[in-house]
Amino acid sequence: MYISVRTKYIFTLSVATGWMGLSLWLSMPWLHTLADALELGLLTLADWLNWHALGEARFAIAPWIAGYLIGFLAIIPGFINAFIMVALLVDRRPALPLFTTLPAVTVLVAAYNEESSIAETVRSLLAQDYPGELHIIVISDGSKDRTAAIVREEFLTRESRVRLIDLITNRGKAGALNEGLAQCTTDLVITVDADCLVWKNGLYNIVSRYLADPAHTKAVAGAVLVRNSRENWLTSAQEWDYFLGIGAIKRIQSLYQGTLVAQGAFSLYDRKVLQEVGGWPHTVGEDIVLTWKILEKGYRVGHAENAIALTRCPNNLRQFVRQRQRWSRGLIEAFKAVPRILFQPRMIGLYIWWNVMFPLMDLAYTLCFVPGVVAAIFGHYWIIGPMTLILLPMSFLMNRVMYSQGKAV
Repeated sequence: MYISVRTKYIFTLSVATGWMGLSLWLSMPWLHTLADALELGLLTLADWLNWHALGEARFAIAPWIAGYLIGFLAIIPGFINAFIMVALLVDRRPALPLFTTLPAVTVLVAAYNEESSIAETVRSLLAQDYPGELHIIVISDGSKDRTAAIVREEFLTRESRVRLIDLITNRGKAGALNEGLAQCTTDLVITVDADCLVWKNGLYNIVSRYLADPAHTKAVAGAVLVRNSRENWLTSAQEWDYFLGIGAIKRIQSLYQGTLVAQGAFSLYDRKVLQEVGGWPHTVGEDIVLTWKILEKGYRVGHAENAIALTRCPNNLRQFVRQRQRWSRGLIEAFKAVPRILFQPRMIGLYIWWNVMFPLMDLAYTLCFVPGVVAAIFGHYWIIGPMTLILLPMSFLMNRVMYSQGKAV
């Protein structure tokens, strides 16, 4: 029986909202207990600082702080977990049709000092069983190593499908991709990072998803997984982050008409829409800003969970922190470049508002979660108590559903 996407969305939202309402009702005693503890704490702090105004204002301040902590430590995370779990359970995609021929595509590979990986990346693209014209444009973005020389020596003399644009100066990833876009003649453009390996049938699957999705789909994000997950504990942790968190979130975002990030590592775009929005913007998070511009135009961005590319993730904390800083900065750039998307009446708007709330949740967990655990050890359940523990079975169940869905692909 066919169930419309809007019906699934209303059902999912209703279940998550019902869970949040139940959580609010159950948390009222917790709210009063935490507010009383905060009032006492603020009074003690006011006496210590000799700041009488703080002591007098404690009755007005404490309930707001308690509400913030409970809301962003338990209520909102519980709503998000419930929404994700139900959305994955109701997501039943029809099987993709079999295509004997597919439209011509151009794959853009922007590379800066990638001599160690560029040949392997291009070989993975040439090994694709793609039933259509395939053009590969490698853009050496002012590389100072042998990136361009390797492409010339290994591919240009024997493989007509590969072209090289050797930029003299470094223009940044957006500039390099736009240079490649200017030389594209195919209607479909795919980007692949220079350190990625595209899994067998990756191009076939991402183009098939594009053709099978609704007509207003103008971009499709592939699935990016970790290829160096066995290096150390950090890369192993990121393997689960990419597989469970990022992949599952993209899937339910595409179900409700708009994946928020068609990542540059492996995504497909409609060339005319790329030109309509001005190509890749010269920002740190060029792929996030580009995706939001496409969504702002009213187009849909899909996700092909079976179109897989393997990437190298950061293998030390310094690289990891820098990567996440870039992602956070890209999100801020997207809000600055496309602020109107927050107020567009679309199902995808809920996910965008989640991104607004994530810093508030991070702040609550960073400042209060560990002190709450310490207090709970000594029998004071002001912050970490029965209501926060209720999140655990929901989280375990959500991750189990995410794992099952991802493994089934």
